[in-house]
Formats: sequence, C-alpha cells, structure tokens
Amino acid sequence: MIKAVLGSFCLVLSAGAWAHGDVTPHPIDTSALPQLGEEWRDTNPYRGNKQVEEVGAEGYLHNCAGCHGLNAISGGIAPDLLLLSVDCASMSGDGQESCFQENDEYFKNVVLHGKKTSSGRVTMPGYDGVFTQEAVWAVKAYIDARTLEENP
Repeated sequence: MIKAVLGSFCLVLSAGAWAHGDVTPHPIDTSALPQLGEEWRDTNPYRGNKQVEEVGAEGYLHNCAGCHGLNAISGGIAPDLLLLSVDCASMSGDGQESCFQENDEYFKNVVLHGKKTSSGRVTMPGYDGVFTQEAVWAVKAYIDARTLEENP
C-alpha cells in the first residue's frame, strides 16, 4: 500500500515537471523570407515587413512566449520585451527608425549570447547556432510591430 501511494506521489510530481512543456527551441521556418547571408547584420533589415512579422510572431509564440509572455506582454517571469523600444514608439520618421536600430544590436547580442546575473546565474540561454539571422530578425520585427501597436 505504501509503495503504491509513494509511486502515485512520484508520478504526480514528475507530471508537474513536464507541465512546462518542451523547452527545446522550435525551428522557425524562414524559407519564404529574403535570405540575409552568413554575415550578421547590426540592424534589422526586416522591420515593417508584415510577412516577416507573421513569421516572427509564430517564432515568438513557440520560443519566447513561455517566459516573455503571450503577444509579447510579460507575465512577470522575464522582462517585458515591449519595454525594450517603448521610447521609439513616440518618435516618428528617421528618429523612430534610429531608435529601433539602436536597440537591434542589444537584442541580437542577448538572443545569441544569453544573459546572466552579476552572480553568473543564467537568466536567458544564448541561441547562437540555434536560430538563423533571419529567425532572430523576424522575431525582432514582430516585437517592434507589437511595441508600436501597444504604444500608438
């Protein structure tokens, strides 16, 4: 009897561990997007492209939303990515584009190399070698579009 109860308890605990789902990065299909080549760009060449934003939205949903929140609105687990470029939303024209570009390099570096606390604890893994340049910039195009939607 005790073994059965203990076995059931362990089964319940292990189910809880799997509740977070598959944390393996999901591939982002960028085959329909203009290919950017091997050399990484410093700024997002896709910004404002609706087709790219749709690809980025799908990639975000499967790879980022678990921590950064659905629709790029944080639930508190990880930073709210809409705040990354929120100041850019109030600008217009070249000023807005320059503002978004300034944030592109930071975004790219964090996605590729991850982030750690000052004590060395990893708060975000790096995805260098996992996501293509097209995938990273598609997700950023989606986040920038959501930033503008939420902050008209």
